[in-house]
Amino acid sequence: MLPWGTEPAGRFDEHVFDSGALKGNPLGDPHERPLWVYVPPGYDDEPERRYPSVYVIQGLTGQVDMWRNRTPFRRNFPETADELFANGEAPPCIVVWVDAWTSYGGAQFLDSPGTGKYHTYLCDELVPWVDEHYRTLAAADHRGIAGKSSGGYGAMVTPMLRPELFGGLATHSGDALFEVCYQPEFRMVARALRDEYDGSFEKFWTDFRSRIPDKGSDNVLLNAWCMAACYSTDDDGTVRLPFDVDTGEMIPEVWERWLDWDPVRMAPKHAEAVRGMRAIYIDAGTRDEWYLDLGAEAFRRALADVGVTDVRFELFDATHGGIDYRYPLSLQYLAERLSPAK
Repeated sequence: MLPWGTEPAGRFDEHVFDSGALKGNPLGDPHERPLWVYVPPGYDDEPERRYPSVYVIQGLTGQVDMWRNRTPFRRNFPETADELFANGEAPPCIVVWVDAWTSYGGAQFLDSPGTGKYHTYLCDELVPWVDEHYRTLAAADHRGIAGKSSGGYGAMVTPMLRPELFGGLATHSGDALFEVCYQPEFRMVARALRDEYDGSFEKFWTDFRSRIPDKGSDNVLLNAWCMAACYSTDDDGTVRLPFDVDTGEMIPEVWERWLDWDPVRMAPKHAEAVRGMRAIYIDAGTRDEWYLDLGAEAFRRALADVGVTDVRFELFDATHGGIDYRYPLSLQYLAERLSPAK
Protein backbone atom coordinates (compact mmCIF):
# COMPACT_ATOMS: atom_id res chain seq x y z
CA MET A 1 0.00 0.00 0.00
CA LEU A 2 1.28 3.45 -0.87
CA PRO A 3 1.90 5.75 2.12
CA TRP A 4 -0.80 8.27 2.96
CA GLY A 5 -0.25 11.59 1.21
CA THR A 6 1.91 10.10 -1.53
CA GLU A 7 1.85 11.93 -4.86
CA PRO A 8 0.17 9.87 -7.59
CA ALA A 9 2.41 7.49 -9.44
CA GLY A 10 0.44 8.22 -12.59
CA ARG A 11 -0.88 11.60 -13.73
CA PHE A 12 -4.31 13.19 -13.48
CA ASP A 13 -5.03 15.76 -16.20
CA GLU A 14 -7.98 18.04 -15.50
CA HIS A 15 -9.77 19.53 -18.49
CA VAL A 16 -12.88 21.59 -19.12
CA PHE A 17 -14.75 20.09 -22.05
CA ASP A 18 -17.00 22.38 -24.10
CA SER A 19 -19.84 20.13 -25.25
CA GLY A 20 -21.81 21.04 -28.34
CA ALA A 21 -24.31 18.28 -27.56
CA LEU A 22 -25.15 19.83 -24.17
CA LYS A 23 -25.53 23.40 -25.40
CA GLY A 24 -29.12 24.55 -25.02
CA ASN A 25 -30.10 21.48 -22.99
CA PRO A 26 -33.66 21.53 -21.59
CA LEU A 27 -32.58 22.13 -17.99
CA GLY A 28 -30.15 24.94 -18.71
CA ASP A 29 -27.33 22.95 -17.14
CA PRO A 30 -23.70 23.79 -17.98
CA HIS A 31 -22.37 22.67 -21.33
CA GLU A 32 -18.79 23.14 -20.14
CA ARG A 33 -17.94 20.08 -18.04
CA PRO A 34 -14.93 18.95 -16.02
CA LEU A 35 -13.16 15.94 -17.47
CA TRP A 36 -10.38 14.05 -15.73
CA VAL A 37 -8.01 11.80 -17.60
CA TYR A 38 -5.61 9.56 -15.70
CA VAL A 39 -2.54 8.18 -17.41
CA PRO A 40 -0.66 5.33 -15.73
CA PRO A 41 2.94 5.34 -14.49
CA GLY A 42 5.40 5.26 -17.37
CA TYR A 43 3.02 6.87 -19.87
CA ASP A 44 5.41 9.74 -20.61
CA ASP A 45 8.44 7.44 -20.78
CA GLU A 46 7.17 5.29 -23.66
CA PRO A 47 5.91 7.71 -26.32
CA GLU A 48 5.09 4.96 -28.81
CA ARG A 49 3.01 2.82 -26.45
CA ARG A 50 -0.79 2.84 -26.62
CA TYR A 51 -3.18 1.86 -23.85
CA PRO A 52 -6.69 0.52 -23.29
CA SER A 53 -9.12 3.00 -21.76
CA VAL A 54 -11.85 2.74 -19.15
CA TYR A 55 -14.54 5.41 -18.78
CA VAL A 56 -15.83 5.85 -15.22
CA ILE A 57 -19.34 7.26 -14.78
CA GLN A 58 -21.16 8.24 -11.60
CA GLY A 59 -24.42 7.48 -9.88
CA LEU A 60 -27.41 9.81 -9.51
CA THR A 61 -26.45 13.26 -8.11
CA GLY A 62 -22.76 12.53 -8.79
CA GLN A 63 -20.38 15.25 -9.95
CA VAL A 64 -16.84 14.48 -11.01
CA ASP A 65 -15.13 16.32 -8.14
CA MET A 66 -16.98 14.10 -5.67
CA TRP A 67 -14.53 11.33 -6.54
CA ARG A 68 -12.08 13.11 -4.24
CA ASN A 69 -14.41 12.80 -1.24
CA ARG A 70 -13.17 10.41 1.40
CA THR A 71 -14.50 8.57 4.39
CA PRO A 72 -12.40 8.05 7.54
CA PHE A 73 -9.47 5.63 7.18
CA ARG A 74 -10.26 4.88 3.53
CA ARG A 75 -8.72 6.04 0.31
CA ASN A 76 -10.89 7.46 -2.45
CA PHE A 77 -11.18 5.77 -5.82
CA PRO A 78 -8.65 7.94 -7.70
CA GLU A 79 -6.11 6.96 -5.05
CA THR A 80 -6.92 3.25 -5.10
CA ALA A 81 -6.93 3.25 -8.91
CA ASP A 82 -3.48 4.85 -8.98
CA GLU A 83 -2.26 2.37 -6.37
CA LEU A 84 -3.54 -0.51 -8.50
CA PHE A 85 -1.35 0.53 -11.42
CA ALA A 86 1.60 1.69 -9.32
CA ASN A 87 1.83 -1.74 -7.68
CA GLY A 88 1.60 -3.54 -11.02
CA GLU A 89 -1.60 -5.32 -9.99
CA ALA A 90 -3.23 -4.55 -13.34
CA PRO A 91 -2.01 -3.84 -16.86
CA PRO A 92 -1.67 -0.09 -17.35
CA CYS A 93 -4.61 1.74 -18.86
CA ILE A 94 -6.01 5.23 -19.27
CA VAL A 95 -8.95 6.05 -17.00
CA VAL A 96 -11.45 8.75 -18.00
CA TRP A 97 -13.62 10.29 -15.26
CA VAL A 98 -16.81 11.72 -16.77
CA ASP A 99 -19.16 14.39 -15.41
CA ALA A 100 -22.82 13.99 -16.40
CA TRP A 101 -24.61 15.74 -13.54
CA THR A 102 -27.92 17.49 -14.20
CA SER A 103 -30.17 19.62 -12.03
CA TYR A 104 -32.44 16.57 -11.74
CA GLY A 105 -29.45 14.63 -10.46
CA GLY A 106 -28.46 12.84 -13.65
CA ALA A 107 -29.51 11.68 -17.11
CA GLN A 108 -28.91 7.91 -17.06
CA PHE A 109 -26.35 8.56 -19.83
CA LEU A 110 -29.16 8.61 -22.40
CA ASP A 111 -30.37 11.20 -24.90
CA SER A 112 -33.72 12.58 -23.76
CA PRO A 113 -35.76 15.73 -24.47
CA GLY A 114 -36.26 15.84 -20.69
CA THR A 115 -32.60 16.22 -19.74
CA GLY A 116 -30.33 16.58 -22.75
CA LYS A 117 -28.09 14.60 -25.06
CA TYR A 118 -25.87 12.89 -22.54
CA HIS A 119 -25.45 9.71 -24.60
CA THR A 120 -24.23 11.78 -27.54
CA TYR A 121 -21.96 13.78 -25.23
CA LEU A 122 -20.32 10.61 -23.89
CA CYS A 123 -20.09 8.56 -27.07
CA ASP A 124 -19.73 11.05 -29.90
CA GLU A 125 -17.82 13.82 -28.16
CA LEU A 126 -15.77 12.53 -25.23
CA VAL A 127 -14.59 9.25 -26.76
CA PRO A 128 -13.23 10.82 -29.99
CA TRP A 129 -11.65 13.68 -28.02
CA VAL A 130 -9.83 11.34 -25.64
CA ASP A 131 -8.66 9.17 -28.53
CA GLU A 132 -7.32 12.26 -30.29
CA HIS A 133 -5.50 13.72 -27.29
CA TYR A 134 -4.22 10.55 -25.58
CA ARG A 135 -2.46 7.43 -26.80
CA THR A 136 -5.39 5.08 -26.53
CA LEU A 137 -5.96 1.84 -28.36
CA ALA A 138 -8.88 3.36 -30.22
CA ALA A 139 -11.06 0.31 -30.74
CA ALA A 140 -13.98 -1.25 -28.88
CA ASP A 141 -11.91 -4.30 -27.96
CA HIS A 142 -9.73 -2.04 -25.84
CA ARG A 143 -12.32 0.39 -24.44
CA GLY A 144 -14.52 -0.21 -21.40
CA ILE A 145 -16.98 1.62 -19.18
CA ALA A 146 -17.68 1.25 -15.46
CA GLY A 147 -20.02 2.75 -12.90
CA LYS A 148 -22.15 2.28 -9.83
CA SER A 149 -25.93 2.67 -9.38
CA SER A 150 -27.09 4.98 -12.18
CA GLY A 151 -23.51 4.81 -13.41
CA GLY A 152 -23.82 1.03 -13.35
CA TYR A 153 -26.96 1.43 -15.43
CA GLY A 154 -25.08 3.56 -17.95
CA ALA A 155 -22.30 0.99 -18.02
CA MET A 156 -24.79 -1.75 -18.90
CA VAL A 157 -26.74 0.02 -21.61
CA THR A 158 -24.06 2.12 -23.34
CA PRO A 159 -22.15 -0.87 -24.77
CA MET A 160 -25.44 -2.41 -25.91
CA LEU A 161 -26.31 0.78 -27.75
CA ARG A 162 -22.79 1.43 -29.05
CA PRO A 163 -20.93 -1.88 -29.40
CA GLU A 164 -18.61 -0.29 -31.96
CA LEU A 165 -17.24 1.89 -29.14
CA PHE A 166 -17.26 -0.22 -25.97
CA GLY A 167 -16.15 -3.83 -25.63
CA GLY A 168 -16.20 -4.13 -21.85
CA LEU A 169 -18.40 -3.10 -18.93
CA ALA A 170 -18.43 -3.18 -15.15
CA THR A 171 -21.63 -2.50 -13.25
CA HIS A 172 -21.76 -2.14 -9.48
CA SER A 173 -25.35 -2.21 -8.17
CA GLY A 174 -26.65 -0.88 -11.47
CA ASP A 175 -30.32 -0.01 -11.99
CA ALA A 176 -31.99 -3.10 -13.47
CA LEU A 177 -35.23 -5.09 -13.19
CA PHE A 178 -37.31 -1.93 -12.99
CA GLU A 179 -40.39 -3.48 -11.36
CA VAL A 180 -38.18 -4.37 -8.40
CA CYS A 181 -35.95 -1.32 -8.05
CA TYR A 182 -38.28 1.52 -9.11
CA GLN A 183 -41.93 0.50 -8.90
CA PRO A 184 -42.15 -0.02 -5.12
CA GLU A 185 -41.35 3.66 -4.57
CA PHE A 186 -44.22 4.94 -6.69
CA ARG A 187 -46.69 4.51 -3.81
CA MET A 188 -44.32 6.48 -1.59
CA VAL A 189 -44.14 9.25 -4.17
CA ALA A 190 -47.95 9.47 -4.42
CA ARG A 191 -48.31 9.70 -0.65
CA ALA A 192 -45.53 12.30 -0.27
CA LEU A 193 -46.98 14.47 -3.03
CA ARG A 194 -50.44 14.30 -1.44
CA ASP A 195 -49.30 15.05 2.11
CA GLU A 196 -46.62 17.64 1.41
CA TYR A 197 -47.24 19.21 -2.03
CA ASP A 198 -50.96 19.02 -2.83
CA GLY A 199 -50.24 16.32 -5.39
CA SER A 200 -47.98 18.62 -7.42
CA PHE A 201 -44.45 17.89 -8.61
CA GLU A 202 -44.17 21.55 -9.58
CA LYS A 203 -44.64 22.51 -5.93
CA PHE A 204 -42.06 19.92 -4.90
CA TRP A 205 -39.43 21.35 -7.23
CA THR A 206 -40.16 24.92 -6.10
CA ASP A 207 -39.70 23.87 -2.50
CA PHE A 208 -36.70 21.64 -3.18
CA ARG A 209 -34.78 24.41 -4.95
CA SER A 210 -35.48 26.90 -2.16
CA ARG A 211 -33.75 24.99 0.66
CA ILE A 212 -31.14 22.49 1.70
CA PRO A 213 -32.26 19.02 0.51
CA ASP A 214 -33.08 17.48 3.88
CA LYS A 215 -36.64 16.16 3.76
CA GLY A 216 -37.22 12.44 4.06
CA SER A 217 -39.25 12.37 0.86
CA ASP A 218 -36.69 14.23 -1.28
CA ASN A 219 -34.93 11.15 -2.60
CA VAL A 220 -37.99 9.24 -3.82
CA LEU A 221 -39.52 12.33 -5.41
CA LEU A 222 -36.32 13.37 -7.15
CA ASN A 223 -35.60 9.83 -8.34
CA ALA A 224 -39.08 9.23 -9.80
CA TRP A 225 -39.11 12.51 -11.70
CA CYS A 226 -35.54 12.19 -12.93
CA MET A 227 -36.12 8.66 -14.23
CA ALA A 228 -39.30 9.77 -16.00
CA ALA A 229 -37.37 12.65 -17.55
CA CYS A 230 -34.88 10.09 -18.88
CA TYR A 231 -37.19 7.22 -19.90
CA SER A 232 -40.59 8.69 -20.76
CA THR A 233 -40.41 12.30 -21.90
CA ASP A 234 -42.30 13.27 -25.04
CA ASP A 235 -40.51 15.00 -27.90
CA ASP A 236 -41.97 18.35 -26.81
CA GLY A 237 -40.36 17.98 -23.36
CA THR A 238 -43.45 16.80 -21.48
CA VAL A 239 -42.36 14.43 -18.70
CA ARG A 240 -44.73 11.46 -18.40
CA LEU A 241 -44.86 9.61 -15.09
CA PRO A 242 -45.70 5.88 -15.27
CA PHE A 243 -48.22 6.08 -12.42
CA ASP A 244 -51.14 8.18 -11.23
CA VAL A 245 -49.78 10.68 -8.70
CA ASP A 246 -53.02 10.56 -6.71
CA THR A 247 -53.18 6.80 -6.24
CA GLY A 248 -49.91 5.21 -7.39
CA GLU A 249 -51.83 3.19 -10.01
CA MET A 250 -49.69 2.20 -12.96
CA ILE A 251 -50.18 3.76 -16.40
CA PRO A 252 -49.27 0.78 -18.60
CA GLU A 253 -48.39 2.61 -21.81
CA VAL A 254 -45.93 4.88 -20.00
CA TRP A 255 -44.53 2.08 -17.89
CA GLU A 256 -43.78 0.16 -21.08
CA ARG A 257 -41.59 3.06 -22.17
CA TRP A 258 -39.58 2.61 -18.97
CA LEU A 259 -39.33 -1.15 -19.45
CA ASP A 260 -37.90 -0.61 -22.93
CA TRP A 261 -34.87 0.91 -21.15
CA ASP A 262 -34.48 -1.86 -18.55
CA PRO A 263 -31.11 -3.62 -19.10
CA VAL A 264 -32.77 -6.96 -18.35
CA ARG A 265 -35.19 -6.40 -21.25
CA MET A 266 -32.57 -4.79 -23.47
CA ALA A 267 -30.12 -7.70 -23.36
CA PRO A 268 -32.09 -10.05 -25.67
CA LYS A 269 -32.74 -7.19 -28.08
CA HIS A 270 -29.00 -6.48 -28.24
CA ALA A 271 -27.83 -10.08 -28.14
CA GLU A 272 -25.22 -9.67 -30.85
CA ALA A 273 -23.69 -6.71 -29.03
CA VAL A 274 -23.39 -8.46 -25.66
CA ARG A 275 -22.09 -11.65 -27.28
CA GLY A 276 -19.27 -9.62 -28.80
CA MET A 277 -18.06 -8.12 -25.54
CA ARG A 278 -14.64 -9.03 -24.15
CA ALA A 279 -15.37 -8.20 -20.52
CA ILE A 280 -18.52 -8.15 -18.39
CA TYR A 281 -18.30 -7.58 -14.62
CA ILE A 282 -21.44 -7.52 -12.43
CA ASP A 283 -21.69 -7.20 -8.67
CA ALA A 284 -24.04 -5.91 -5.96
CA GLY A 285 -24.54 -6.03 -2.21
CA THR A 286 -26.98 -8.60 -0.84
CA ARG A 287 -28.54 -5.96 1.41
CA ASP A 288 -28.97 -3.29 -1.27
CA GLU A 289 -31.85 -1.01 -0.27
CA TRP A 290 -33.17 -0.92 -3.84
CA TYR A 291 -32.79 -4.69 -4.28
CA LEU A 292 -30.30 -4.17 -7.07
CA ASP A 293 -28.75 -7.51 -6.17
CA LEU A 294 -31.89 -9.04 -7.66
CA GLY A 295 -31.48 -6.86 -10.73
CA ALA A 296 -27.85 -7.98 -11.03
CA GLU A 297 -28.92 -11.63 -10.98
CA ALA A 298 -31.70 -10.95 -13.51
CA PHE A 299 -29.22 -9.21 -15.83
CA ARG A 300 -26.77 -12.12 -15.50
CA ARG A 301 -29.56 -14.56 -16.42
CA ALA A 302 -30.65 -12.41 -19.37
CA LEU A 303 -27.07 -12.54 -20.65
CA ALA A 304 -26.91 -16.30 -20.14
CA ASP A 305 -30.16 -16.72 -22.07
CA VAL A 306 -28.46 -15.26 -25.17
CA GLY A 307 -25.32 -17.32 -24.70
CA VAL A 308 -23.12 -14.97 -22.66
CA THR A 309 -21.73 -16.93 -19.74
CA ASP A 310 -18.15 -15.63 -19.50
CA VAL A 311 -19.12 -13.09 -16.86
CA ARG A 312 -17.44 -12.04 -13.63
CA PHE A 313 -20.36 -12.06 -11.18
CA GLU A 314 -20.49 -11.66 -7.41
CA LEU A 315 -23.04 -10.86 -4.75
CA PHE A 316 -21.40 -9.77 -1.51
CA ASP A 317 -22.48 -8.71 1.97
CA ALA A 318 -23.16 -4.97 1.73
CA THR A 319 -25.82 -2.30 1.29
CA HIS A 320 -25.98 0.15 -1.62
CA GLY A 321 -23.48 2.58 -0.11
CA GLY A 322 -19.89 2.29 0.97
CA ILE A 323 -18.85 -0.14 -1.76
CA ASP A 324 -16.13 1.98 -3.32
CA TYR A 325 -13.59 -0.67 -2.28
CA ARG A 326 -15.08 -2.81 -5.06
CA TYR A 327 -14.18 -0.36 -7.83
CA PRO A 328 -10.50 -1.34 -8.14
CA LEU A 329 -11.60 -4.97 -8.55
CA SER A 330 -13.63 -4.17 -11.65
CA LEU A 331 -10.97 -1.79 -12.96
CA GLN A 332 -8.38 -4.55 -12.67
CA TYR A 333 -10.69 -6.98 -14.47
CA LEU A 334 -11.37 -4.57 -17.32
CA ALA A 335 -7.71 -3.63 -17.65
CA GLU A 336 -6.76 -7.31 -17.92
CA ARG A 337 -9.49 -8.20 -20.41
CA LEU A 338 -9.11 -5.12 -22.61
CA SER A 339 -5.33 -5.14 -22.86
CA PRO A 340 -3.74 -6.53 -26.02
CA ALA A 341 -2.77 -10.18 -25.91
CA LYS A 342 0.93 -10.65 -25.29
